[in-house]
Amino acid sequence: MPGEQTVSFKEMCTRFDVTPRTLRYYEYIELLNPRKEGRSRFYGPREIARMTLILRGRRFGFSLEDIRQWLLIYEQKGSREQYQVWLDLADRQLTVLDEQIADLTAARADLKALRETAARELSDMA
Repeated sequence: MPGEQTVSFKEMCTRFDVTPRTLRYYEYIELLNPRKEGRSRFYGPREIARMTLILRGRRFGFSLEDIRQWLLIYEQKGSREQYQVWLDLADRQLTVLDEQIADLTAARADLKALRETAARELSDMA
């Protein structure tokens, strides 16, 4: 589209701190669809917004297929069923994150206790 701001493949990698392989893979699985001119690829506002959502979904721990569903809702006003599927995905992932937080909290407590034991033993050696 005339006047539309675009970024190159290299700029897209830099902007989102992803490898060229990652960006090509997202294109291969059709999460992104850049405009192509010969061997060059250009990403407009739509692709930049999609990449933002993809990386946000990855940060939340969603699978690429889950993210695909998320993008479908983002692109078109989702149906009631789409939104319910999304809520179910979000609830499932919140449970996973809560379990990870609990595991990390327990690991931190164990490590802290071990460190304190080692510090006491080192102090006793003095």
